[in-house]
Amino acid sequence: MFVDSHCHLDRLKMDDTQLAQTLDFARNRGVEHFLCVSVSVKDFDAMYEKVRHYDDVSVSCGVHPLHQEDACSYEALLQKAAKPEVVAIGETGLDYFYSAETKDVQLQSFIDHIKVANALNKPLIIHTRGAREDTLALLREHKAPATNGVLHCFTESLEMAQAAIEMDFYISISGIVTFNSAQELREVVKAVPLDRLLIETDSPWLAPVPHRGKQNQPGYVVEVAEFIAQLKNITVAELAQATTANFYRLFSQIPAKHKE
Repeated sequence: MFVDSHCHLDRLKMDDTQLAQTLDFARNRGVEHFLCVSVSVKDFDAMYEKVRHYDDVSVSCGVHPLHQEDACSYEALLQKAAKPEVVAIGETGLDYFYSAETKDVQLQSFIDHIKVANALNKPLIIHTRGAREDTLALLREHKAPATNGVLHCFTESLEMAQAAIEMDFYISISGIVTFNSAQELREVVKAVPLDRLLIETDSPWLAPVPHRGKQNQPGYVVEVAEFIAQLKNITVAELAQATTANFYRLFSQIPAKHKE
């Protein structure tokens, strides 16, 4: 069975009926759980309302580094993220590639998210692009020893992946790995230990081959898994078993009934 460790179900361009059909399509392909990731605390309640009746969907709470117009205080984030239905903090992080002009706001927001994760003992979901040194430095400086998390939709260097793993983080791979331009990322994936890998779609974006050009959806995590299994010269079943076990190990606040 597979898990989509990072998707944005509230951002899919579909109504509630279509969303239900989309999740059924994924379930029929063997996807047993979905982590719907927040990009704005302001929009968290609407996101949660859209998915709350699905027992196999969990949610996070946070502000994406490219959504700093929706930035909130540490106290507001702490209050919302403390809700029992929230299993992770984020996505948060730093993106200097697309939004270097908001660097100062991003830095403070990232620090606040790390401190909330420390306070609530919930894992971090981190987006990082063009900010390798600052991302690692802030984690080393501010995270509590027990705080861990995932670098999602990873496209950075093997050295960064190794540094994150040393801090008890996981590395999540999206459909980007299937793109013709992703040869460097493929070498990273080959080198990352299987017990530190997660798989995701980041839907509705980044649909994997052969679905490029379509709206991405959680069911396409199967193509991501198939591609990575081939890269690592293991069976798809082995890849699925390992990444699913990694998911539940990291997101340990997900109710046990979803682990069966």
